[in-house]
Amino acid sequence: MRVVLAEDLFLLRDGLVRLLEAYGFEIAAAVETGPELTRAFAESEPDVAVVDVRLPPSHTDEGLQCALAARRAKPGLPVLVLSQHVEQLYARELLADGNGGIGYLLKDRVFDADQFVDAVRRVAAGGTAMDPQVISQLLTRRSQDKPMGMLTPRELEVMELMAQGRSNAAIASQMVITERAVAKHTSNIFAKLALPPSDDDNRRVLAVLAYLDRG
Repeated sequence: MRVVLAEDLFLLRDGLVRLLEAYGFEIAAAVETGPELTRAFAESEPDVAVVDVRLPPSHTDEGLQCALAARRAKPGLPVLVLSQHVEQLYARELLADGNGGIGYLLKDRVFDADQFVDAVRRVAAGGTAMDPQVISQLLTRRSQDKPMGMLTPRELEVMELMAQGRSNAAIASQMVITERAVAKHTSNIFAKLALPPSDDDNRRVLAVLAYLDRG
């Protein structure tokens, strides 16, 4: 699996390269600036991109904007964004095109190798990997919206865990309920959000996007 990596801090970038290579990823490009990232997207044809929100030369949201431009050129291009802090505007902007294959993690998560690599793989497979802190900050507004307001507190809890990319088994373990109960909750969520019949993985992504991409 080919990865484009953009991170301006040398030690973190080098560490991520070594970590991803240790888990079998191929690093197509490892860059430190926005212009370099734009070129890497054009030349490398990655399977997934791991991108810091803030890159030189602007040190604002250049990494995110490069990633969004790449997704416009290639809809559905998997992108996992890294950020030092929870920035709700950036999270919503990333979600706005309505496709899967997206992730938003705080950099603290990088220090848990298994969790980080699992997030990269889930995003590359077209799923979502949203940081729990990002979700918790988005949750307040979401629960007041329609049709989100139709969901029960238990269903909202399931949605929050789905947004983290967890499987039914992992959700059941976290909530201390059966997988059958989780399946019932997800079925109710799909119905209340009026999601069209499709494979469950696709509907989970659509449900998460509907949950997060509001406001």
